[in-house]
Order: sequence, then structure tokens, then C-alpha cells
Amino acid sequence: MIRILYFGVLRDRVGRDSEELAWNGGSTDALLQHLRDRGPQWAEALAPGQVFRMAVNRQMAYGEVPVPDGAEVGILPPVTGG
Repeated sequence: MIRILYFGVLRDRVGRDSEELAWNGGSTDALLQHLRDRGPQWAEALAPGQVFRMAVNRQMAYGEVPVPDGAEVGILPPVTGG
């Protein structure tokens, strides 16, 4: 089981701020594909051309990294501010 946290506009686009997901291990790429396969809303929000970052256990994930069972995964849109 992993915990996924959605932030900012992604939270609004997917309609939730977090969830628990049964997970047998895999990579960030595999997780994204699993989420995209949920349907058009998910596929659009997490499409390869969209700008967002992922963190696994509070460490920024650059490229494809392992997502072990028990992990906390954050999916973050770009941050704006002044």
C-alpha cells in the first residue's frame, strides 16, 4: 500500500487531495501509467506533456525511481509566487 498526495491544481483536476493505493512495488513511471489508465481526466492531468514533479518519501524524484510498498508519493504542479 502506498499513499499518494496531490497538490495544487492537480488536486482540483483529479478531485482528491490524497489516497491509499494497493501497490506491489514498481517505478514512478509505472505508477503514473497506472493512474493515467483510470480514464481521460487522469490521463489529461498526468499526461507526459504536463509539467509536474514527483517526490517519493519526501525526496524529489528525478527520472524513473523505485516506489516501494509503504511509500508516500507527492505529485506537485509548478509553484508560482511573487
